[in-house]
Amino acid sequence: MITAVHFRNFKALRSAAVKLEPFNLLIGPSGSGKTSLIQALLRLRTLSGLPSFAKASEGAPVIGAGPQIEFHFGAPFPGVRVTLGCNSDQLVCNLLVVDHPPGIAGEGQWAELRTQLQGIRVFLFDHYAMAVPAKRSEGAELASNAANLAAVLAMRQTQAPEAMKHLEKDFCRILPEFGALDFRDAGDGRVELLAKLADGREIIPAENLSQGTLYLLAILCLAHDPQPPSLICLEEADRGVHPRLLREVRDACYRLSHPLAGSRAPVQVIATTHSPYLLDLFRDHPEEIVLANKHGNAATFERLSERPDLLELMKETNLGDLWYSGIIGGVPGET
Repeated sequence: MITAVHFRNFKALRSAAVKLEPFNLLIGPSGSGKTSLIQALLRLRTLSGLPSFAKASEGAPVIGAGPQIEFHFGAPFPGVRVTLGCNSDQLVCNLLVVDHPPGIAGEGQWAELRTQLQGIRVFLFDHYAMAVPAKRSEGAELASNAANLAAVLAMRQTQAPEAMKHLEKDFCRILPEFGALDFRDAGDGRVELLAKLADGREIIPAENLSQGTLYLLAILCLAHDPQPPSLICLEEADRGVHPRLLREVRDACYRLSHPLAGSRAPVQVIATTHSPYLLDLFRDHPEEIVLANKHGNAATFERLSERPDLLELMKETNLGDLWYSGIIGGVPGET
């Protein structure tokens, strides 16, 4: 959906651009712009949902020299460009300027795009919140910290049993010590998530499940959603997951961005990681890796596929080691 984002004087992103693919793995040190990109997407969602905005094609005010964030889109919206104008002092973006083709057709494109932009979601899971029983009434959509995971899965078991069946099958395949998922009433309209051991002799409540188990369940919840968001940002995708299971995390993300033909619309995925083990799984797809670099107080983005020396470097060692050692950049202390 979003093909590129251009930044001008926004925090450390003085003059930076990033091209986006259906799936994007974002790596780099703290302060290199990863969070700024995610914040920009959230602000785009917020401002595009408001009734008032400026139209560049109708004499919109010039944004000026302050910070700007410009978004470009793929088919069927290649003729639409959206720019956020930000306050220089507080770096709050409150101005949305839309440039779309003239006439009813252009208006229709923007109206459809606005609807899709409301489907942008950002997730940073919290296993403490996930372990607490959730209100059944909050099961329509996974919360940003996945605190309502129990309610979402319980509702899916009732309303989308086939999708829930596939999720449960995947969960038990990845973690064979478990044989099934279950739920029980926790009172006051709340539901508690349970996991049954494969031998059937014990039922484990969510509060006793490991951090990695809960995070993996949340990722599978997204991957098997019959009606997922249009764009998902998954912060710290490797968090709490054993390195041997990171391939499952990658495959779940791929299931979102590359669904079976005709099953549903693809979901654009932006995942961040600090794991060289997860990065290694993408050595055959450097076009999906975005390297964030910080030089002094300025940050930039670079796709690994644009590095002419990458293939030669990977003959000597694996991709994760190239990143960890700083050979390809994207590590703390780069100047």
